[in-house]
Amino acid sequence: MKKFVLCFLILAFLVIFVNCTKISAKENYEYRLYTPETYRAEADTSKFDNDSKVLFIIDFSNSMNEKINGKRKIDIAMDTLSSILPKISPNVQTGLRVYGHKSGFTYMQGCMASKLSVPLARNNAQNIMSSMYKTQATGWTPITYSLKQAVNSDFLGVKGKKHIILLTDGGENCDESPCIFAIELMKTRDDISIDVIAFDLDDVEANNQLKCTALTTRGKFYSADDSDGLSNSLFDSLGIDKNVHGTIQFDD
Repeated sequence: MKKFVLCFLILAFLVIFVNCTKISAKENYEYRLYTPETYRAEADTSKFDNDSKVLFIIDFSNSMNEKINGKRKIDIAMDTLSSILPKISPNVQTGLRVYGHKSGFTYMQGCMASKLSVPLARNNAQNIMSSMYKTQATGWTPITYSLKQAVNSDFLGVKGKKHIILLTDGGENCDESPCIFAIELMKTRDDISIDVIAFDLDDVEANNQLKCTALTTRGKFYSADDSDGLSNSLFDSLGIDKNVHGTIQFDD
């Protein structure tokens, strides 16, 4: 009888152990096999400090000429940014990269239409506003290429925490994945976060890709359908209280 009880206990232990192992392996497998629907990450709530750099990447593709309530989306974006930029502390380094500002006749031309319009610098609001209003929305949507250029060129030699705010009304259309790029980036970098503002974007796959890009880098994803939504998204991304006049106060 004692042997029977002992064998039963050993068998029960092995069954429990095997099941727990399977559950653990399944959980690890699902974590590695990332999909936008299953990924969970805490936003970086301390992304700003006195050494932070903020690079705006703005969509100037042709679709930004479409209108919301009678006004072009690109005009809404530029006017909204112009109302918020002066509220950023002049001591914070800001810059501007744009894409889609040139119409490419070939795939390569359209997918490389991205440039750093205003390099990172302090007290840069006026330079960014001036550059924006001189730019035309006309081309494609090379999001991943723009992010690569930002990381590998715009941030080259730049120390400290770096924050990208990507504003786009469309998903990647240059046969690349910003989601995959973000995942690979985070394997070697922890100094860059990306907030994404999807402006008037109702494409499920595009939203999933962009949400992945933000959450993977411990950034935030916003969905804005009009000027108020865009304004609220920018205020939140920059950490500005829209009801308080003055400049951003960054954590030490």
